[in-house]
Amino acid sequence: MRNFMKKFLDYLAGIGNALFFLFRVFGNILRGRIRIKELLKQIYEQGYQSVLIIMLTSLASGLVLALQGYVAMVRFGAKEYIAHLVALSLVRELGPVFTALIFSGKAGARITAELGTMNVNDQILATKTLGVDPVEFLVVPRMLACIIVVPILTILAEVVGIAGGYFIGVFEANIQSSFYIHQTIRAIHYVDFFSGFIKTFFFALLIGWVCCYKGYYTKGGSLGVGRYTTQAVANSYILIIIANVILTKIILTFWG
Repeated sequence: MRNFMKKFLDYLAGIGNALFFLFRVFGNILRGRIRIKELLKQIYEQGYQSVLIIMLTSLASGLVLALQGYVAMVRFGAKEYIAHLVALSLVRELGPVFTALIFSGKAGARITAELGTMNVNDQILATKTLGVDPVEFLVVPRMLACIIVVPILTILAEVVGIAGGYFIGVFEANIQSSFYIHQTIRAIHYVDFFSGFIKTFFFALLIGWVCCYKGYYTKGGSLGVGRYTTQAVANSYILIIIANVILTKIILTFWG
């Protein structure tokens, strides 16, 4: 019982420390302490690292959705609704979630490993010694880059996924090209796009927060870097899935 209470109290202390870390980051942002050069560097590196695998995953998702939709709908003579299935599935749900998960596994892991290596090598301590706030210099650019890059990657993922569905719809299901495009445009409404797009900012914030926090407080040498990086990715996945359920319920309640 005593060990359980100790672990529970340590868990609560960890949550409090993580929240305080987030407040420090937002405090720097609200005071305008943003290093633009570092921010642009992180935007490039995070986007470049993730864009190819996200686009490949989205293309495969669009292809598979269209194939499965064609097999199911042709039985009922409704193959023209393949465009609706692919577009709405990607825009409202699969695009934002898949992008966030893949981004967490690629760029998020890199962020944790970078900050973790700096911490175990006392580079963060050296930054403090030089009179520079390491949160401002190292964490703020990475978190802001996440919030900027993830929505952009999500839009790219949705476009590529819809293109994959178009390929199957036109060349496999023999749907006329102009008709497929028209059905896709008709399927996506303002609410459909933004109900999925809004999620990306929450996902990006969670990824940046968890990965930066884990990296900033990494300990245990090189083995610790690997352990904390794995924890950061796993925790990001869990939080993204939970947040997606909560946000979907809220969005459907207010927007339908």
